[in-house]
Amino acid sequence: YVPILRHLCPASAMQRAALLAVLGFAAVGGAAGVALRARRTGQEPDTSCGKGFDNLVQGSQDYYRTAAVELWTHPSHVTDNATFEAEFECWFASMCTTKCGGMPSKADSRKKALTEKCRSVQVDWLKIWNMFSEEEVKWFKKNYPSNEVQEEGESTVHYKQAMETAKEVNKKELLCLTLFTIDDECVKWPHIRLGK
Repeated sequence: YVPILRHLCPASAMQRAALLAVLGFAAVGGAAGVALRARRTGQEPDTSCGKGFDNLVQGSQDYYRTAAVELWTHPSHVTDNATFEAEFECWFASMCTTKCGGMPSKADSRKKALTEKCRSVQVDWLKIWNMFSEEEVKWFKKNYPSNEVQEEGESTVHYKQAMETAKEVNKKELLCLTLFTIDDECVKWPHIRLGK
């Protein structure tokens, strides 16, 4: 490097030494960056959102859009579907990608009551939770992406904390979205089907 530097940079020996030091640090930093990128690419991809909302077929995306309008009706939550859009789209994409864990539709037995309860401002989330079958409860708890991840003695932190926040703030709407998605045979139609 030194002969090249003398030719390119007619400066004092001290300036050339400083330039060499900077180039050396840049080379080490570049190597560290390559090593870091190599480690990142070795990680498993995050599949908590299934194949991703944008990769769903248009009919499934349309279904979600109609559900987001029909189910977020409480005056205090009417714009939360936009506030937590990425989180709700993530959960919806996960359900679609996994075909709702194979959960069978119970539309015939609960669609009318589910519609009434989900659209009522008087009904809370617990009434919706009680409409889940035992298998649906297990599936939801296992698959909704917000597991606790803290060391002993630390405050509670969740993997995908935003997903946990969206669930806690809009629990009723999220549970309604989950049951409607299951009951509509994991999105067999391009719009939510409400009970009559």
